[in-house]
Amino acid sequence: MKRYIDLIEKTLDEYIPIKYPEEIYKSMRYSVLAGGKRLRPTICLETCKIFGGNIEDALPIACAIEMLHVQSLIHDDLPCIDNDDYRRGKLSNHKAFSESTAVLAGDALISYAIQTIIEKSKNLSENKVLKLIKLYTDAAGVNGIIAGQIVDIQSEGKKIDEKTLEYIHTHKTADMFRFAFKAGGVTAGVSDETLETLDELGIKLGFAFQICDDILDETSTFEEMGKTLGKDEAEEKSTYTRLFGLKNAECKVNCLIDECYDILGKHNIKSNILEDIFASVKRKAKI
Repeated sequence: MKRYIDLIEKTLDEYIPIKYPEEIYKSMRYSVLAGGKRLRPTICLETCKIFGGNIEDALPIACAIEMLHVQSLIHDDLPCIDNDDYRRGKLSNHKAFSESTAVLAGDALISYAIQTIIEKSKNLSENKVLKLIKLYTDAAGVNGIIAGQIVDIQSEGKKIDEKTLEYIHTHKTADMFRFAFKAGGVTAGVSDETLETLDELGIKLGFAFQICDDILDETSTFEEMGKTLGKDEAEEKSTYTRLFGLKNAECKVNCLIDECYDILGKHNIKSNILEDIFASVKRKAKI
């Protein structure tokens, strides 16, 4: 996994040089190169490898996935949304630069990621590139992470049902994991049936990841998470822990991760890296 992360870091650095106008590129680089687990691009690369694809061919889409994820974090941290001063242990983009620059940096990354897919995917057929762009716009658009974000905002301070919470978690978080798995699969040229399996895996892992994050917001520290904790409760956000309690949240994560393992076993998918990611989510959710 470290090899993947190092490769992703190096490629992101190369893909986003500083040029005129310098301020916007500096702002983009500040957040994109701020570290992080790089789970989503790693999942993309590993999925491509599992199904016989070339990792180098998957690098552009893997980096585009990370750019899209980072822009969502930049915008999440803005005062008009989550109003968070820290991300990954550093000042949030709007604190390091300005609110206007942070908005523009997030906007820039959305389109820059698509440019990256188009310009850097030189070894892929036009059909594959079009499929990857479709996956990107599905995840990034009004029926993807934006849908999850708006319903999350609208639900603050309200009592919502489990179905609404599942909608928020599915789109705000799981859609990016679905994107990562399926992008790796498309790059490797898997069948539509296999893409459906990868989609299911992304939904379950993404849902588990978000519930784990909800748990950590109540049980972890700033030093461990690199961001302000306890904000979900303070802002009366709708979370799994708030609706069902910490213990039930831990049980839900365990069940979802067990189902992820079952999918690997059922389809004879062998990957130490995916299993390590599953184990990490399960371990962090333990209270």
